[in-house]
Amino acid sequence: MNEYERSKAELIQVITSLGHPAALGEAVAANLRTPKTMNRMISYLINVKPKKAEEIADEMLAIMSDRERWIEKKESEYYNSKYNDYLNSDLRESD
Repeated sequence: MNEYERSKAELIQVITSLGHPAALGEAVAANLRTPKTMNRMISYLINVKPKKAEEIADEMLAIMSDRERWIEKKESEYYNSKYNDYLNSDLRESD
């Protein structure tokens, strides 16, 4: 069992222990997609113990949004670094 499968199984177990259906856990795991985001959700579930499925869905969306922002930031940093390398290289025409 790899890290993804372990995190998914634990997420489903925590969600079912809170009285929600396993299908909700499956859907949340499918949307979160990575062990790190699933572990973040597991921490939320253990600490907050939400009673409504809507609260779980809201937190899932917030975690997904944070992940997308992080990805965009890393892409921006990468391309900014490439642009700076170009500006500092000999490829530019001399003015």
